[in-house]
Formats: sequence, C-alpha cells, structure tokens
Amino acid sequence: MSLKIIGAGLGRTGTLSLKLALEQLGFGPCYHMVEVMLHPDATALWINAADGNPDWEAIFKGYAATVDYPGCGFWRQLADFYPDAKVLLTVRDPDEWFESTQATIFSPDSVERLGASPMAPFIRKTAWRSFGDRIHDRQFMVEHFKRHNEEVERSIGADRLLVFEVKEGWERLCRFLNVPVPSAPFPRRNSREEMSALMASHRAEGGGSIDLGRLQQTLRDHLKN
Repeated sequence: MSLKIIGAGLGRTGTLSLKLALEQLGFGPCYHMVEVMLHPDATALWINAADGNPDWEAIFKGYAATVDYPGCGFWRQLADFYPDAKVLLTVRDPDEWFESTQATIFSPDSVERLGASPMAPFIRKTAWRSFGDRIHDRQFMVEHFKRHNEEVERSIGADRLLVFEVKEGWERLCRFLNVPVPSAPFPRRNSREEMSALMASHRAEGGGSIDLGRLQQTLRDHLKN
C-alpha cells in the first residue's frame, strides 16, 4: 500500500481529528504520533530517517495516510517519494497554536518527562528537531509555524494541496479527496483541555518519568471513545 495522503500540518492543528476523519473516509489506517507511542519499535526507523537514511515503505507499511508528527516534519521527502499522494496542510491561528503547544505537547512538564524517557532520542530527532532549546520562545515558535506553512504552500502545487482548518468540517475535505460527505459528524478530538487531561492521566505515580505501558493503554482507551 502506498500513502495516498500526506499531512504536512504541525501537531496541535487538529491532527487527531483529521486522522479519525480520514479513516472514516476510507483513507486508513492513518499514521499519527499515537502510532509510534503504541508501536515504539518504529522509533529506530524514524531515527534513521532523521539521519538521512529513510525506509518509508517499512515505516508506512499498511498505512494509507499520515498526519501529525513525526511525518509532518518530513513532508517534503514524503511528497517526493509518493508523487501521487495528496497533501493536507492543517492550519490555525499561529498564536493560538503556540499557546496550545505550551499547554500540552510542548509544556515544560511534558518536555522534561519526555526528555528523560526512553523515547527521548526519537523525540529529539523528529518532533523537537526544528526547535532545539527555543521550544518555549513565543516569537521563534510563531515565526517557525508561519514559515513552515508558507514553505508547504510555496512548494506543493495547488492541484495537489489543500490548506485546511479542521473546524471547517467535511465539505472542502471531501471535495478535495473526491469522496462523498458522510452523514456522521466530523470528529472533534484532542481539544486543549482533553489533551491536558490525557497527558496528566499517564504520568507515573510519584515520579518524574513517563510510564510507557500506562501511556499506551491510555491512548488505546482514548482512541476507542
């Protein structure tokens, strides 16, 4: 199976909602950071990709789409490797994006815990690789977000790209993908409040590290709901 859809939007732009929407539309399974957390053996393949030795067919074996980290950090390479895949760029207000990251995936607590976890080499090579020690610097992060989106729009042909806010719902997405609009509501998942609660629920009791087994079960339960 080759990827049919490449999500170029950074994390915290509605990517879990989009993953679930794409799977509803028949473009599944869809790769997302949760897949790496559930299948941590994949981290070695991603580290190789970050070092310039990707095996995209191994990473995405059985997947029809990818959104969120880590794939969004490799959107250019993936667009070249899968020339027939369409590209989805999820966007939102840059300042709101920054504030959402700081309350969730890039909060000081999350950065500290992930940085001390077995996932740290993978995270540093993928989701954090563009930010370094400036991950809490509003001006730097907002400008990075804007540059990222501008570069995707500049590089991908208009016939292949959809710039999309998940709050728009089904219509433009389905038209772009040439599929019928479902009768079911568009999925709405991982609000800032929901994500904060999810992250708090998997912390190891009495410690500063991440309990990966507990995190995996929390994610499985989260995706079922």
